[in-house]
Amino acid sequence: MSETLVPLADALERAVAQLAAAGLDSPDVDAELLLAHVLGVGRGELRAAVLRGDALTSAQAAALADLAERRAARHPLQHLTGRAPFRHLELEVGPGVFVPRPETEITAQLAIDALRAAASPAPVAVDLGTGSGAIALALATEVPHARVHAAEKSPEAYAWARKNLVGTGAANARIELVDLADAFPELDGTVSVVVSNPPYIPDAAIPRDPEVRLFDPPQALYGGEDGLDVVRVVSRTALRLAHPGGLVVIEHGELQGAAIRDILTADGWRAAATHPDLTLRDRATTAVHP
Repeated sequence: MSETLVPLADALERAVAQLAAAGLDSPDVDAELLLAHVLGVGRGELRAAVLRGDALTSAQAAALADLAERRAARHPLQHLTGRAPFRHLELEVGPGVFVPRPETEITAQLAIDALRAAASPAPVAVDLGTGSGAIALALATEVPHARVHAAEKSPEAYAWARKNLVGTGAANARIELVDLADAFPELDGTVSVVVSNPPYIPDAAIPRDPEVRLFDPPQALYGGEDGLDVVRVVSRTALRLAHPGGLVVIEHGELQGAAIRDILTADGWRAAATHPDLTLRDRATTAVHP
């Protein structure tokens, strides 16, 4: 007896309807990505297969149904596919690590621009609290003449960062399991760019999105009563690491720019400035080592 096949178009339509009913913002995109994951193809190949009238096996249809049900329950899409895009990278992610966000690409760009502009033939960058390794590996692969060092204190996140380091093959990057305050004393006074996307949500400000609230690790989200406890550590550590004229780049919430400029200025940094992301929300603050 031949196996019953399910037309791709029908399976995709059902998944979109299920995700839309669950209130997801982009049910069509999520459904396409889940189906592409089941098939092991890209979204372009998936769309071509739908137009051809291709079909799913019963096992593939069951796999899609399971993934759609979990996504409808607000499991992060990236946890279901195991992948998260970041700039030109495809990073492996899952439970225990913060899923990189598109807005962090602006933070990475600020650091990349400064690293490219550094006068040294082999400038040094440090990423404090690297998580999945997203910023560090973007710097290492987009500025290949640089040397990039990344610190992460969570063993779970560190394991994902190491996996992504191997996946990118970036020989000019190094990732260490270390507390941010103690990171890389051997680099003191030599670093051109220190960058960080620290936890910056105030402890009492619980995120609305279930994907964030339920699945991102709390240590990657919450930064104390005002959300800036780790920012203060980053400022002091970066001041130790950077050489005169070096830059610090810190990502933050859209209402925190003024407070972070004050912290940096009080610590001795100069020319503190806040930069918007592509939605024109304040996203990152930079300052120059005196």
